[in-house]
Parts: sequence; structure tokens; C-alpha cells
Amino acid sequence: MKYLSSPALGTLLALALTALTTFAFAEDAYPAHVIRLIVPYPPGGGNDTLGRLVAQRLSSSLGQQVIVDNRAGAGGNLGTEQAARAKPDGYTLMLGFVANMAMTPGLGKVNYDPINSFAPISMVAQGYQILAVHPTFAARSVAELIALAKAKPNALNYGSGGSGTPLHLVGELFKLRTGTDIQHVAYKGSPQATTAVLAGETQMVFGSVVATLPFVTSGRLRALAVTSPKRIDAAPNVPTLNELGYPGIEASSWYGLFAPAGTPPAIVQRINGEMVKIAEDPEYRQQLNKQGQEAISSTPQELSRYMRTELDTWTRVIKTARIKPD
Repeated sequence: MKYLSSPALGTLLALALTALTTFAFAEDAYPAHVIRLIVPYPPGGGNDTLGRLVAQRLSSSLGQQVIVDNRAGAGGNLGTEQAARAKPDGYTLMLGFVANMAMTPGLGKVNYDPINSFAPISMVAQGYQILAVHPTFAARSVAELIALAKAKPNALNYGSGGSGTPLHLVGELFKLRTGTDIQHVAYKGSPQATTAVLAGETQMVFGSVVATLPFVTSGRLRALAVTSPKRIDAAPNVPTLNELGYPGIEASSWYGLFAPAGTPPAIVQRINGEMVKIAEDPEYRQQLNKQGQEAISSTPQELSRYMRTELDTWTRVIKTARIKPD
């Protein structure tokens, strides 16, 4: 066996020490320049609004500018792929959504792995859906709706923003858990699906709280239940499906903050700590409440476990219901 001479060994040790020192300095100095937050959806939507709010808060908290980079396309896949391929140095982050991180992968091939392509940082927010019907609809409760659906299989229908979208999958989860046959009608977007119920074209919709509640308040829609684990502050009189006796239909439109896999743990922990503090700020929480969302945070490990559970749940729904993407 050939051994290194003392001078050669000393040189290698010096180089290793220099590399470690440089790496540690880079982490200690983080962030040294602008951070990019990829939002894999177009400007103006809920993802973009939340992303800009998070970017603004992180900019103040980290003392470095965080800019939103909208990378829309392929239902969120394009921006997600770009985030997965980005350099894992903490200067590219991504606002993940339940659709691109837990639903789309179950619909078909994507060029990223939601589990292995990313380093989870923290949960950011979650919102829920309201099961709403037209005021003239015969069923005035979830029990009456289910009874009517079972008495007339495939006679009822519900609308969504398209095949494989979150509101479509929530409807399919409802059907699986209640043993009902209700027809799905795909529209170009969630607003069109809500409009269809208002016009009487469809009987029901699982709409986001922020989009649906104003119509409920004005009496143009009737709320039967909410998909949250407990009643929400925005609609305290609307019962949860669980309390009505239909467990397993809890569905959240959740958001999480991610970095490319391989991002140094010290940087992940730094950003996580800032997100935990941001989530406790009363003004920030109020801003999210206005959007029908709840500000939350988590450890990276908690987000990882939650995402795995969500991915398993929605993949099973997709396979059982034999859903194909548009």
C-alpha cells in the first residue's frame, strides 16, 4: 500500500480545511444576494398573491430581497421542474401547492419527484372547500344530498375547473367516501364552475372559501358543509363533513415552501425559522384570512411526512376514479 508523504498529507488537510471554512462562511453569510421564489402559476391568481406576500415578508425577515418568478405552464409542472433543477444553494425557493406536489404526479409522468427532488422547508398556508348548492336544490343537507344521489345514480352533477384539478379530486373523494355516483362536469376554470351552479346548470360545487362564501352570504348559494377538520372562523355556522358523520373527506388546499434537494441543512433551518416567526405575525395572519387561508408553519420533517400522506391519498383517488388529465 502506498502512503502519502507528510507534506502531501498536510497539503490535503489544508485544502479540506479551506473548503470547509469557505462552505461554513458561505452559510454564515447567507443570504448574500437576491433570492428567487418560483411560483409555478401565472400572475394574479391565489398562488401568485400568496407568493408575493411570502416574498415580501421574507425580504424583511432575511434582510435580502426575495423576488417572485412566475413560471407558469403545464398546470404548474414547468415551474416545478425548473425549481427541481435549480442550484441547491438557497437562492432558489419554490412555493409548492397541493396540486403540483401531491396531485399532478399521480395523473401521469412529470419530470420531477415531489419527494426526492426537493428539500421541504415549512408549511405556509392552507385553505378549504365549501360544498355549496343552488338555493332551489331539493337537498338541504349533506344527508339529503347523499340520499338523493343514491336514489338517482348519475342524475346529479358537480362542476370543477377541469379534470385532475383540486376541486375535481375533492369531488371524487366525496363520491368514494359516500358511495355515490355523481357526474363530473369540467369547466375552463373554477370561476366558471361556480357560475354554472349559480345559473342552475349544475347542482353542486366544491368551491374555495374565498370564492364561494360571498355567494353564500348573499343567499345565491347554500353551503352544506366545509372540508376542514374543524369549523372555520369565516363560516362558523357551516358544519364539517366529519361532524356530520362523513369522515375521511378532509381536504386542504395547502401550500409549502421548498428548496431544491441538496440545499444545505443550515440554510433550510434558517429559512424555516424565519417562516415560523412570520406565521405568528398577527398582521400576516389577517392578510391570509382575507384570502380564505390560514397561516401555518411546520418543521421540514413535518412537511415531508404530510406531503407523503397527501401524495398517497390523492394518487389512490386518481387511480380508483380512473382520472385522466385534460
